[in-house]
Amino acid sequence: MLLLWAVLLYNSIVRLRNRTQEGWSDIDVQLKRRHNLIPNLVESVKGYMQHESGLLEKVTQLRSQAISAQKAGNTAALAEAENMLGGMLGKLQIAVEAYPDLKANQNVAQLMDELSDTENKIQAARRFYNGQARDFNTKIEMFPNNLFAKLLNLAKFEFFEIKDAAERENVRVKL
Repeated sequence: MLLLWAVLLYNSIVRLRNRTQEGWSDIDVQLKRRHNLIPNLVESVKGYMQHESGLLEKVTQLRSQAISAQKAGNTAALAEAENMLGGMLGKLQIAVEAYPDLKANQNVAQLMDELSDTENKIQAARRFYNGQARDFNTKIEMFPNNLFAKLLNLAKFEFFEIKDAAERENVRVKL
């Protein structure tokens, strides 16, 4: 009976771990898509937004930081970098709204739509990952599962979350 319990527990933990890793992979795919869209958007916008060059440089810099954190596999640093990048992209979208000619440009409009779609997909992937991480963490923390998890040296997954409370605030639009 004990052996059957151990097999069932092990299989359920493996299933949850794999789903959590799949969730992280989904985030990774969407972040790469975002990183690929940003240079195209920045190049399309550069000619119109001479006064916003600092904003464009900051977006490019944050993209580089996020890519570095992603390559390093550091979840906490990646979450922080992506949250800052997301905030900066929101400011970029607001800046684009202030330029009617730019807003009417077909390439920019398409890139903004794709970026907005990607942001939605990132949010959905984060929710899925965090749900799977929660389920996995709960499973390995509950008694007597925690004894089995310690035996297998299983570690909790970190949540993909916003660390800075200021980033939770809405972006203010001043016209």
